[in-house]
Amino acid sequence: MLEFVRNKKIMVVVAHPDDEVLGIGSTVHKMIHEQGCEAVALILGEGITSRSDSRNPKEWEEELKVHNQNIQNAAKHIGYKEVITYNFPDNRFDSVDLLDIIKAVEKEKSAFQPDIIFTHHGGDVNIDHQRTFQSVITACRPMEDEVVKTIIAFETASGTEWRASTDPFHFQPNLFMPLNETQVLAKCQAMEEYEFEKRAYPHPRSSEALKIQAQRWGITIGTAYAEAFQLVRSR
Repeated sequence: MLEFVRNKKIMVVVAHPDDEVLGIGSTVHKMIHEQGCEAVALILGEGITSRSDSRNPKEWEEELKVHNQNIQNAAKHIGYKEVITYNFPDNRFDSVDLLDIIKAVEKEKSAFQPDIIFTHHGGDVNIDHQRTFQSVITACRPMEDEVVKTIIAFETASGTEWRASTDPFHFQPNLFMPLNETQVLAKCQAMEEYEFEKRAYPHPRSSEALKIQAQRWGITIGTAYAEAFQLVRSR
């Protein structure tokens, strides 16, 4: 995967604040600092109001301010050139016309002109992840003049592995990025910036669990650490 992404423009399209770290943080850090890539993140949802019985962003104004600052702090650890945020309702993307989400992706894709888009695995248990994947696929139709030549899906801790064991749409990685400890640490440090999202071990969103997951995928390919991906389309 190393030469495949070298010097490319990368867009990471995610549903929630922290997904741009959980799914691909170490790989983005490596692509930016070692492979000459330029990377931006597009975060579609506000990521917090689902913790109320009904959605009322005004009740969460202070928390959303903190959340937005957490986004910027986390981005510094990874090296994102820019993080673009939208305010689609947290864990309620199925209440929004899919076309509206697609148009948001199309708008930002047109502005940045990425070579590669990384996004959620379409089989995640989280509905927002599913709709984000659908939006990316639709926004990047494989037409002759389509700028995005490659779409790659990643796993998201506490969203991908929690799919029912009997579900046919499991994450089956076929692409891996070998990592070193510095890159894994950058991901863990970025995750620690998310005051409302980080958890204590053994939760999948704990720093300890993220490091263990990187070790697990590293073992799979014979390296100390790695992140795993599923190549969806490339031409």
